[in-house]
Amino acid sequence: MALSSPAQKTVIPFYRDTRVLAVIAQVVFALVMIALLWFLYSQMMSGLTRANLQPDFSFIEQTAGFAISEAAIPYDPSRTYGYAFLVGIVNTLRVAFIGIVLATLLGVIIGVARLSDNWLLRNIATTYVEIVRNVPLLLQLFFWLTMSQNFPSVQQPFAFADLIYLHNRGITMAWPVATASFGAWSVWLWAGLLLGVVFYVARRIQFVRRDRPGIALPWALLLAFGVALVGFFVTQGISGAWPLFLDIPELQRFSFTGGFTMTTNFAALLLGLVIYTAVFIGEIVRSGIQAINKGQREAARALGLTPGQTLRLVVFPQALRIMIPPLTSQYLNLTKNSSLAVAIGYPDLFAVGTTIFNQTGQTVPVIVMVMASYLSISLLTSLAMNWYNKRIQLVER
Repeated sequence: MALSSPAQKTVIPFYRDTRVLAVIAQVVFALVMIALLWFLYSQMMSGLTRANLQPDFSFIEQTAGFAISEAAIPYDPSRTYGYAFLVGIVNTLRVAFIGIVLATLLGVIIGVARLSDNWLLRNIATTYVEIVRNVPLLLQLFFWLTMSQNFPSVQQPFAFADLIYLHNRGITMAWPVATASFGAWSVWLWAGLLLGVVFYVARRIQFVRRDRPGIALPWALLLAFGVALVGFFVTQGISGAWPLFLDIPELQRFSFTGGFTMTTNFAALLLGLVIYTAVFIGEIVRSGIQAINKGQREAARALGLTPGQTLRLVVFPQALRIMIPPLTSQYLNLTKNSSLAVAIGYPDLFAVGTTIFNQTGQTVPVIVMVMASYLSISLLTSLAMNWYNKRIQLVER
């Protein structure tokens, strides 16, 4: 009796193979998108050509010829468009960095206050959250600008200890100014920073080897500050002059001389961004703390820790692992929301870019530069926050 031949393997036609069809569908979709983008690009270029506005980046080297009301770096109208655009970037970075720091501090306070056992504190924080987050940010910026411009005149400002003055041109405050001996003191600053970093790294390695938790950053900062403080007095003793002196503003006939003046536009933008963003950061902090199992608090109390120590040493470090991803989104939102500065007259990146393409007619190149700048800032912020998030995550054994 003849043996039966083994079953033949069934071959699936390619037009019925789901894997092949999936690849074909993706290729077709990619080709359609490329064709659509090429069509839009062709239409845009043909329209710009008819209007004699072909995209060209040569304007960057041309003289800007316009003034910028507030610049974080030296600027005058004889500078190029490229330098003016750089001023806008620095202005945006300044308000974003200061805003992120202040909004984080205020947000942590609000988040903790929302969980407070004190009835008055808890309800004040809740009222603040419910009001601020339901009012559009642009409207809040207009409100703070109007409030700041209705301060008393420069001749009759609100004074605080003769160090801070509020007036309708902004906020003037005493400000430290470097002297000729600052260069000698800077050596001590760098030495303190280096010692602080070495101490921090050494302590972290020691904690890892001992397989135990510990706090190294506060002591590292204290060491760096101590070295800088010693150097401050040593430099004064050697040179006979303090490395820094406090430049106290003095009221003249029409304005202040000395100190540092924050314009009403910058103050309104910073205040609006901080107050608005802090609400959402506070809710992130509150939810992060509530996500920690109450057994952690009970264990801390059993060890004799006070409520403040429990929050600072046990609850908050664990909640931070939950809070970092949504905090990153809020930091990016604050940076992008700073583009609303154009509505209240602060010369940020978008406002300066608008002025440049209005003068040069190069709308597309300038918009591309603005988008690339915001994208770069956002990606760098995300990179830093993702690195920190990975740094504090628990490592599975």
